[in-house]
Amino acid sequence: MSTYQELKGLKIKYLDGDTSGDRLIEGEIFYNSTSFQLKAPIAIGAWSSGGNLITATALMAGAGTQTAGLGFGGYVGPGTPNVVATTLEYNGNGWAGGGNLSAARSGMGGTGTQTAALGFGGATTIPRGPGEVANSEEYNGSSWTEGNNLNDALVGVGGLGTQTAAVAFGGGTPNTNATEHYDGTSWTNVPGTLTSARRYLKGCGTQTAGLTAGGDGTSSNEYDGSSWTAGGAMNTGRPNTGAVSGIQTHALMSGGGSGGTPVDGKTEEYDGTSWTEVADMAQPRYSSAGANAATASASLAFGGYLGGTGYIKSTEEWNNSTSTITSDTWASGGALNTARHYLAGCGTQTEGLAFGGNEPGPTPKNETEEYNGSSWSEQNNLGTPRGYLAGCGTQTAGLAFGGTPGTKNETEEYNGTSWSEQNNLGTARGSLSGFGTQTAGVAIGGYTSTAVTNTEHYDGSSWTAGGAMNTANYQFASAGILTAGIAFGGQNPSKQQTEEYNGTAWTTVPATLNTGVSGQAAAGTQDSALSMLGRQSANTTQTEKYNGTAWTITAHATQARRGLAGAGTVPAGLAFGGFVTGEAANTEEFSAGTTTVNAAKTIDFD
Repeated sequence: MSTYQELKGLKIKYLDGDTSGDRLIEGEIFYNSTSFQLKAPIAIGAWSSGGNLITATALMAGAGTQTAGLGFGGYVGPGTPNVVATTLEYNGNGWAGGGNLSAARSGMGGTGTQTAALGFGGATTIPRGPGEVANSEEYNGSSWTEGNNLNDALVGVGGLGTQTAAVAFGGGTPNTNATEHYDGTSWTNVPGTLTSARRYLKGCGTQTAGLTAGGDGTSSNEYDGSSWTAGGAMNTGRPNTGAVSGIQTHALMSGGGSGGTPVDGKTEEYDGTSWTEVADMAQPRYSSAGANAATASASLAFGGYLGGTGYIKSTEEWNNSTSTITSDTWASGGALNTARHYLAGCGTQTEGLAFGGNEPGPTPKNETEEYNGSSWSEQNNLGTPRGYLAGCGTQTAGLAFGGTPGTKNETEEYNGTSWSEQNNLGTARGSLSGFGTQTAGVAIGGYTSTAVTNTEHYDGSSWTAGGAMNTANYQFASAGILTAGIAFGGQNPSKQQTEEYNGTAWTTVPATLNTGVSGQAAAGTQDSALSMLGRQSANTTQTEKYNGTAWTITAHATQARRGLAGAGTVPAGLAFGGFVTGEAANTEEFSAGTTTVNAAKTIDFD
């Protein structure tokens, strides 16, 4: 008789609970030493929120995987330009800009990986005619290179395979059932034809074992490298197909619809013979894109259209695993009572404090507001109105220092009710940053008549000099405590630099922000920090997360702005105020994703 290890290649694990085995896989057996039972983990398929696209977009092309996805081209709605050349890269948490397509277009075919993708066909205008093109481009992870064209100009063309062994099929107008192969250099017409002519269909798999579904009715087709044959019929018809991923014998289809009517986020799984309805998407959508090199167990869908003005920004991740996974997300909170920019903040997501800032003019403000996790309430004002100031501490023990107009050295303490004047900073400055507590605060950098490196420590009574920063900086962000601080971004030469502080000296660390930014908000600690929004070449929604070693782009916020303030931690951050085209009152709350091991089923031998 064979043993379990011989059959499965696994030993039976000895665990003290059903959810303590974060490396368990479906079908694996373990022994629960608390309940004295043999058990097996339960795999559950479900959609969860991923990081939003930078801009709501429909009719994008997609490639890559769930943790290394790619979206390119598309249609962003009425206005000029409405067909875009944008390329976005996904890292499993958030989207960042990549190199633009050579030609802006929507309704393209796409396939490959994030670092070796292929985009072809599409239309340069909406409505389509007469803008259909045959252009084909290759992506190397940073830029697109124009290659040899398709043999026919096609919009809504499907794609599958790799950058050097791809298949293009269907498309229009008029609709076609033709197929072309790409060998890494040129496209060739091949005899195999789809079972019906159609456009806006998607595919997955390889050049010799491919699958396509949707575009019209419930049909799916399987490809063997030379001919298409009918596959199992889907349960729900999907013109303007949504996202498809996986392989010919195990695929996932999500979304779809047309004419302003999505198919309610219907998701179906294919086993090589038949399609089965599984969990619906949170957001119904059609003309969406997906990472077609992803698996059917870990898929990705993004963007799309709801009809009317309903262009979609959200991303959803599909996971069929023994764990329930959620991604980092932003949600709207209550608005400040007074809109302002370059204000200061401290505290937590449920006990935040906002103070100072500027209105147009700029007019310095002394308003103070407290946040309770849902709304802001007016409190007693700062003694000195000012913007471009810094702060640290908590809602009941806050500290405000520096600022403008001119350069200010005023320091004030907040006790949860009112502010009181304290001993001044040694160096008056604006656009500085700060971190720590009311009795162990740190003021760093800033601007006098030039950027400075000054660091000062506050002990609850007075300021003393600390170690100088390595690079003079202003309009940057910082987090942490006196003996373990971090500073990042700002108007230093790179806008990407990160420095860490040990209470005595600053060290420039190798980890840099992925994108230079200034005027952003911060939250967290030295080894777990958030850089939230700010200004790159323009105001941004981008957020980056630091783990003590590297910065990772994560979920984008909703409203791009700079000169905002922040509070909280990486699991629960808070960003408020700032400047859009005028002063903003927006508040947004950041929540880190989670991974929770599913409950297990008991194996009963009776």
